[in-house]
Amino acid sequence: MACSAAAGVEATALLSPRCPAPSPPDGRSRRRLALASRTRHRSLRAAAQRPHKSATGADPLYNNRANVRSDEASVSAEKERQRKYNDGDGISNLKLEDLVGMIQNTEKNILLLNQARLQAMEHADKVLKEKEALQRKINILETRLSETDEQHKLSSEGNFSDSPLALELGILKEENILLKEDIEFFKTKLIEVAEIEEGIFKLEKEHALLDASLRELESRFIAAQADTMKLGPRDAWWEKVEKLEDLLETTANQVEHAAVILDHNHDLQDRLDNLEASLQAANISKFSCSLVDLLQQKVKLVEDRFQACNSEMHSQIELYEHSIVEFHDTLSKLIEESEKRSLENFTGNMPSELWSKISLLIDGWLLEKKISYNDASMLREMVQKRDSRLREAYLSYRGTENREVMDNLLKMALPGTSSGLHIAHIAAEMAPVAKVGGLADVISGLGKALQKKGHLVEIILPKYDCMQVDQVSNLKVLDVLVQSYFEGNMFNNKIWTGTVEGLPVYFIEPQHPAMFFSRAQYYGEHDDFKRFSYFSRAALELLYQSGKKVDIIHCHDWQTAFVAPLYWDVYANLGFNSARICFTCHNFEYQGTAPARDLAWCGLDVEHLDRPDRMRDNSHGRINAVKGAVVYSNIVTTVSPTYALEVRSEGGRGLQDTLKVHSRKFLGILNGIDTDTWNPCTDRYLKVQYNAKDLQGKAANKAALREQLNLASAYPSQPLVGCITRLVAQKGVHLIRHAIYKTAELGGQFVLLGSSPVPEIQREFEGIADHFQNNNNIRLILKYDDALSHCIYAASDMFIVPSIFEPCGLTQMIAMRYGSVPIVRKTGGLNDSVFDFDDETIPMEVRNGFTFVKADEQGLSSAMERAFNCYTRKPEVWKQLVQKDMTIDFSWDTSASQYEDIYQKAVARARAVA
Repeated sequence: MACSAAAGVEATALLSPRCPAPSPPDGRSRRRLALASRTRHRSLRAAAQRPHKSATGADPLYNNRANVRSDEASVSAEKERQRKYNDGDGISNLKLEDLVGMIQNTEKNILLLNQARLQAMEHADKVLKEKEALQRKINILETRLSETDEQHKLSSEGNFSDSPLALELGILKEENILLKEDIEFFKTKLIEVAEIEEGIFKLEKEHALLDASLRELESRFIAAQADTMKLGPRDAWWEKVEKLEDLLETTANQVEHAAVILDHNHDLQDRLDNLEASLQAANISKFSCSLVDLLQQKVKLVEDRFQACNSEMHSQIELYEHSIVEFHDTLSKLIEESEKRSLENFTGNMPSELWSKISLLIDGWLLEKKISYNDASMLREMVQKRDSRLREAYLSYRGTENREVMDNLLKMALPGTSSGLHIAHIAAEMAPVAKVGGLADVISGLGKALQKKGHLVEIILPKYDCMQVDQVSNLKVLDVLVQSYFEGNMFNNKIWTGTVEGLPVYFIEPQHPAMFFSRAQYYGEHDDFKRFSYFSRAALELLYQSGKKVDIIHCHDWQTAFVAPLYWDVYANLGFNSARICFTCHNFEYQGTAPARDLAWCGLDVEHLDRPDRMRDNSHGRINAVKGAVVYSNIVTTVSPTYALEVRSEGGRGLQDTLKVHSRKFLGILNGIDTDTWNPCTDRYLKVQYNAKDLQGKAANKAALREQLNLASAYPSQPLVGCITRLVAQKGVHLIRHAIYKTAELGGQFVLLGSSPVPEIQREFEGIADHFQNNNNIRLILKYDDALSHCIYAASDMFIVPSIFEPCGLTQMIAMRYGSVPIVRKTGGLNDSVFDFDDETIPMEVRNGFTFVKADEQGLSSAMERAFNCYTRKPEVWKQLVQKDMTIDFSWDTSASQYEDIYQKAVARARAVA
């Protein structure tokens, strides 16, 4: 009845209060109106008897709420109508037209009342059904209660134990006990199975790591063999060896022939001697004597020939012996040179992690005062040059006492110079040991790329209690404490060292009462400004006390932006001024603002820096850490060229004027991706590895993901759209929501992986997930799963990145490497990496995806429709697009070369000034 009342109120509201006071109708008009009214009433009753059908998608709850909202307006409208319809004496002023309008409104009201009545009847039917269900449950409970009472009654009479019911109850109890025991047994087994599965997972992980190491060693061995065989001198040596073998074979044959002749000559000489003795004993005639003379001449001739053969044989033997000696000498030289080349090749390709260990060892000795600064500098230069003597010394004495290793390394240290730069990154994140966002990937990716180019790269991080310690090799604490200034006092800091991704890393653990980095999370604390200003000061103190001549100090985002003013205002005055500062802002949305007085905590001069041209924020007068880094750094970068242009205008979030003033040192460099981690040819998370030349593996991974997520698989060619993101406003959550529904409309499948730190957004997408829980074409996994992300990249045909703004973006690059065509909004790094397939102003070889400009649903829908049309109607064209995307080089090599160039220019200017 509440629904009916609400509908009645809404119907009353439909009477227009703006109608003028009507005049009373005449008699003929009254009869005509009455006839029309009866006809309309009959039609309304017929309409009310037909089943009610609401509009598509109409929500009864929404209608009821609308009725309630119109209640108050309807009452006021009714009062106004009564006032206008009657004059002061109560006499009606109605006119014919007004009565017709009133009748029409009344008819509408009656129709609405009928609809409300039908809704009320539906609700009443539901209530009756629920009542019947409850009544059935009550009946069952009453039956059970009566049976229990009967059992108690039998028990009290003493006959219950003998009844069949009691026997059956006893059997059930025994079975229940057995079932409980079985359940406990199975629980134990399940625990054991879980432990076994965990052990298997660890073994698989170790196996994968060992496989990767083995493949790396095999590739290096093959490369070393190839390089060795390419050596010019070695080809000549092998020719010489072959000639020597031929010569030895000829000599051996000649020696054997000479030996046969010598044996024959010896036999002939014996026969002649015997013959001559016989003739002398027989005293023969002159003729016989002449015959003997003739024979003796022949013997003489044979003897001469024998001597010639003997001389030739001896010369051949001497030549053979000489050749043998020459062969052995040449072979020894060949072996020696081969070993030397192999050693050089091994040294050049020696794992970077081993050089990082040596570097950390040297720095640890210096901090612990075990070696002098000059010795440490010479050893560092040898590390930068990958000096083979240092490698040999380290490997020879590894496992012995540190003193022996140190003494041996110092013997190897010789003065020299290095062309490589010494680069120190100071950051709050690094993948995979402490990862929150893209910053972590940049630190490890850029660091490894610069290291491969021959530079000495070091990373300084806070030692978080929540970091992934298992990702650090050889983690150990140094036997020294580094003191740093904060809040007017000196505080100790433990220094930990280890290698991550082959890079030497220092972890600073403050011994401050506030336990700055023992909070079980990386960011989000109430005192983040204090935490990271402390870390920035301690990191510079570590570099200063180690006595290193660093060329570049590269700090990242507001968390380490304090490094720039601290370096120039504090440490340069102490003589630590060899370095040039590079600052990279990965997202100008986060600038690190605080009251000006908070800047004094780390030892900076507030009065000196709280000025519009230094660190005072341009908008609200607070201190701005990012602004200070922009002003004080020698180089300022951001993560894509387009984003660098955007932040000079409204995208700068208040810093656009500052960036314009310092535009000469500000540029955008597009980030890269770690092509070792993101490689479909070797990705251990995939069911089947594949490459651009063989896309059957991609189809197999698509089928595997469908099976894993219980998606429909009847049509293998049905397009699959992927999206992996944090669900925050920057990422265009309203467009992601629209993409889900649009994909369903276009007949595709959609998989979303990601979560939101914003509770309202998380709840919204949980609601969408519930809505599609029975739809086998849509899956929302509202968390982050690294292994699953690899599978989604490999399985998806298209990849959605509809960001409102995107400084760089890595997911679109990873998607293309796995053959998933990106659909992105033209902003920031997306604009620098994705070029529209249908844009004829762009060369065909560059087009690699689908883009839209405006951050609205129409633009996204258009891009998705174009992508779906190409996929379904032009499969060969689509295949060529996929293969082209997979071959694009998004590695860090190009980006690292750009950073290397600006580093070297800054260092060259500094040296010129010096």
